[in-house]
Amino acid sequence: MKLLKDILYRAGIEEVVGSTNVAIENVCIDSRQAKKFSLFIAVKGTQMDGHDYIDKAIEQGSLAIVCEELPENLVKEVNYVQVKNSRYAAGIIASNFFGNPSENLKLVGITGTNGKTTTATLLYELFVALGYKVGLISTVRNMINGVEVAATHTTPDPINLNKLLAEMVEAGCEFCFMEVSSHALHQHRVAGLEFTGAIFTNITHDHLDYHETFSNYIAAKKMLFDGLSSKAFALVNVDDKNGEVMVQNTKAKIISYGLKSMADRKAKILENNLTGLILNIDGQEVITRLIGSFNAYNILSVYAAAIELKEEKLQILTTLSNLHSPEGRFQFFKTPNNILGIVDYAHTPDALDNVLSTIHELRTGNEKLLTLVGCGGDRDKTKRPEMARIAAEGSDKVILTSDNPRSEEPQQIIEDMKKGLNPVTVRKAVTILDRSEAIRTACMLAQSGDIILVAGKGHEKYQEIKGVRTPFDDMEILTANLKQIC
Repeated sequence: MKLLKDILYRAGIEEVVGSTNVAIENVCIDSRQAKKFSLFIAVKGTQMDGHDYIDKAIEQGSLAIVCEELPENLVKEVNYVQVKNSRYAAGIIASNFFGNPSENLKLVGITGTNGKTTTATLLYELFVALGYKVGLISTVRNMINGVEVAATHTTPDPINLNKLLAEMVEAGCEFCFMEVSSHALHQHRVAGLEFTGAIFTNITHDHLDYHETFSNYIAAKKMLFDGLSSKAFALVNVDDKNGEVMVQNTKAKIISYGLKSMADRKAKILENNLTGLILNIDGQEVITRLIGSFNAYNILSVYAAAIELKEEKLQILTTLSNLHSPEGRFQFFKTPNNILGIVDYAHTPDALDNVLSTIHELRTGNEKLLTLVGCGGDRDKTKRPEMARIAAEGSDKVILTSDNPRSEEPQQIIEDMKKGLNPVTVRKAVTILDRSEAIRTACMLAQSGDIILVAGKGHEKYQEIKGVRTPFDDMEILTANLKQIC
């Protein structure tokens, strides 16, 4: 239980109607979670406005309301707090309510278009292996000192996020490594958090359905670095042209990393094959189990972050050599007759291009590459033709199929994708709407030595159609079909 006046500190109060000297037992942004002695924060969302549910929250027992606009009819027994931005206030209030847990952790945020999950997971696994109690917040899973907590969003809402961080503190965690999405930054879900450091991986066109322009997308990512204190570090990939943009206004210590450009932390790829990467990192040779040049960046960023977190160089590199990629990130299976099946979460043009480039680096030239790809519904439509173009140009055969169509018609999504094909590449492409059938067909078409890439869903264990999620595991279906034909 906390006094309202204490959890409102730094929340941007403009007006108070009633008293702030009241005890609060629960904070919520969903009126359905409101109960006796609750504080309900009315947040304006993209589809719903929390202000429309203030009466509902009061009916359920809320004794305090935080909002941007005071209701016309005020309830006498209820205390109202008007703020400039309720999204921002929600982050601050949640942090205060849970005792500002981020201040009791070394919290490192990772943002970028690609590589967030791999980087965050590798950091988690590294610091666990180094003997620390560690937390992880990622797209794939949340972890508290070895115990898994279900992940529903890349970055949870501010209340669940701070609750999770508080549980990490209670469990004795010293570190937390966290993916920070552009949506979370724009929606102030991380407002009030104290970051020890932040990592920028890269940025390419994505989420323009939400951000509308690439400039807005960059600006959202940049918010993480703008908010760092002078005690924090800002680790940026300078091989990405927007790396320097990210840290233009930061107060933090800037550390650069890269494979091509002059940087504080450098790496060179010595060998890249299906057994892993051999890298030279800051003059030290290291063998890793991760595959592909894109993973060289992930490994380098993890190494650089661990150095900033005061770990010893050789211990970091030795431990890194034993770590694996997260589930659904260039995950592969090889049959007795040498058909190679790969599952990857390549759901952006750049990520797909990276995976195909890696496959080409591993090819002998005699095998065929069959790529199965789709695009999610209710998401950025501009990347659909680009995904099809990249897949067709980089493959011998392409199967366009359903991903997570959500509320859209799968056929229309594929028609959007086909716009990226030209008279030459269109001959490589076939359409099979049913994803399971598409995977089965790819397996039937493959011959000894060929490669099958199933792109887009990676770690996801479901397919969402018309708002209904049904179990669906790309790797499970791929391996089952390959075993049948071998």
